[in-house]
Amino acid sequence: MTFRLKKRWRIALGVVATAGLLAWFVWPESRNDLLPPSETPTGLGIPRVYDDQAMASIELPLAHPEASPVQISSAYYYRIGVRPIYKSYPIYHPDKEPPGYIEWLQQQTPETEFDTADLKTSEDWIEAGEQVFEAPTAYGNMFGFSAGLYVRDPEWQRAVRPPLLHDGVMPGMRYFVREKGKIEIGMFSCAMCHSRVMPDGSLVKGAQGNFPFDRALAWDYERLPVLLGPLRSPLARAIERFLYGAPWLGPADPSAESDRMSFRDIAAMHRAIPPGVLARHGTNPLRPSKVPDLIGIKDRRYLDATGLVQHREIGDLMRYAAMNQDTDPMATYLGKSPGASLPRGETPEDPADVAAGRYSDEQLYALALYIYSLKPPPNPNRFDRLAAAGMEIFERESCASCHPPPLYTSNKLTPAKGFTPPAEHLTRYDVLTVSVGTDPDLSLKTRRGTGYYKAPSLKGVWYRGPFEHNGSVLTLEDWFDPRRLLDDYVPTGFKGYNVKTRPVPGHQFGLDLTAEEKRSLIAFLKTL
Repeated sequence: MTFRLKKRWRIALGVVATAGLLAWFVWPESRNDLLPPSETPTGLGIPRVYDDQAMASIELPLAHPEASPVQISSAYYYRIGVRPIYKSYPIYHPDKEPPGYIEWLQQQTPETEFDTADLKTSEDWIEAGEQVFEAPTAYGNMFGFSAGLYVRDPEWQRAVRPPLLHDGVMPGMRYFVREKGKIEIGMFSCAMCHSRVMPDGSLVKGAQGNFPFDRALAWDYERLPVLLGPLRSPLARAIERFLYGAPWLGPADPSAESDRMSFRDIAAMHRAIPPGVLARHGTNPLRPSKVPDLIGIKDRRYLDATGLVQHREIGDLMRYAAMNQDTDPMATYLGKSPGASLPRGETPEDPADVAAGRYSDEQLYALALYIYSLKPPPNPNRFDRLAAAGMEIFERESCASCHPPPLYTSNKLTPAKGFTPPAEHLTRYDVLTVSVGTDPDLSLKTRRGTGYYKAPSLKGVWYRGPFEHNGSVLTLEDWFDPRRLLDDYVPTGFKGYNVKTRPVPGHQFGLDLTAEEKRSLIAFLKTL
């Protein structure tokens, strides 16, 4: 009996290894279409992405500096094969799908896109960058299983409730044909988290996305392969540790609570996260992060809500994309990788075993140029008398001390409550000396926790939301509601698993304004 149980464990955990967690934790044979490894091409003026010196300084130390991540070497990175970019096709809601669409897709011949020989102008590179933006890093469902065309399942549509464009297209995910007659669903593209469907059914690429990522993940958790039986819960816990574990925190490790949960409870924990907020790897379902708006990112000096990554030049944005999409699971913390609890959990000795591949430097350069080119949608809010009064209040209340025009951010870091910046940080980074007192857990109790939050830009708040670093409030009106400080407050954005009421503390600026003053201030903010 003992032998049979161990064999089932090997089968179960082997499924995880083949699943493609975060698009790389897979067996080599699961991807046989990778292009040969290559170095940065010369003569194109493209920064070398995995430059060891740049990589060593790009990330801020964690609040627990001894646990700060160590990224893989450039020698290792450039021996990983490169993913080709395939032509993609839109996914429709089942009720909006054109007649014969699936049959037509089955007749399509695989086509690859992105050929640097065709890129002659800056416009060509930006257009190619949009292809990279839409390109997946894995295929199947959230765990990389080949689950068929599950997005056509009415039950999936009802459970996940993805936003749809006016023509019934579901942005963020697309169909791909890598083998004639076989249709696959592409996963984990940049577009999956950074595509926002507006109330009128239009699409804003690069914005704070509103695809319900964690509801989709919850669906897949509850449908882990039947063969696992009672092993589904241990498997789900292992996945959570892979994505979120920070063992150096001891009892405060964010994955500790999930270690006591069943797979259904873990699914429910993710389902409690609303669109616009994401339990991205390195955060936690109990301490998620709002999805960042990429529009205007060219002018931001720090990336992530916690300011984890410095943005000094275009090469840093390329490095950030490479880490978030591919290499973060291969970083080590205190000498161990996040996947150490899973089979083959350490970084493969041979880079060829990183079967999901990576971006090429050319692809990342095009992607960064595309992101830099993104523009906000037309603002319907006009600067009228009410907004003018709001601008006076903005100036009177010294809001510009953290949010100065024209960027409406100081591009500085503010310490989380309970964190004292080391003396060397005050000269090395742009640090404000005051904390605004918001909930510190994301910044102190996760793998992305630096001890800081960055001062966000207020530009584009009219089309964004939820707000605050973990998306606790849905609207600006909620943010300026003093009742959010109370224990019996019902957050209008992210509440948390099994949470009915909780305060949303901190940033008390503006809470004591009169109702009319708040209305004026909000009117002004919506014009930015």
